[in-house]
Amino acid sequence: MINQFGKAEWQGDIKGHGTLTTKSGVVSAPYSAGSRFEGEKGTNPEELIGAAHAGCYTMFLSNVLGQHGHTVESLTTTSTVTLDPSQNPPKITKIHVSTEGKVTGGNITPEDFQKHAEFAKANCPVSQVLSAVPEMTLEAKLS
Repeated sequence: MINQFGKAEWQGDIKGHGTLTTKSGVVSAPYSAGSRFEGEKGTNPEELIGAAHAGCYTMFLSNVLGQHGHTVESLTTTSTVTLDPSQNPPKITKIHVSTEGKVTGGNITPEDFQKHAEFAKANCPVSQVLSAVPEMTLEAKLS
């Protein structure tokens, strides 16, 4: 088993502020209601979920492509997490994954890439955790 963690420290009420850190110490970022809901400088949970999802998805897709005889030169993925603050309580309502790959070998076609991209969206560990989100869409492009 592998155990990882993130940590949050907060001072004050909802107008307060805090710091999000990771076990490795690589991430140490300020966050607040302003950075979450009003576009102020700092990070927020949804941004970090998007980064974690994009990282997991891309690594998983690379592995799937390799298992099918394709050579990955590069993959770039963005996972856009939509938070609806008008719901009570606020809810993440959508995640949109956009991935572009430069892949060779194994006679890969755009249809093959799409099939592998869909498989990764459904099966990477972070996607599985996020399966409670009502809508998860995918745009996959083979370049």
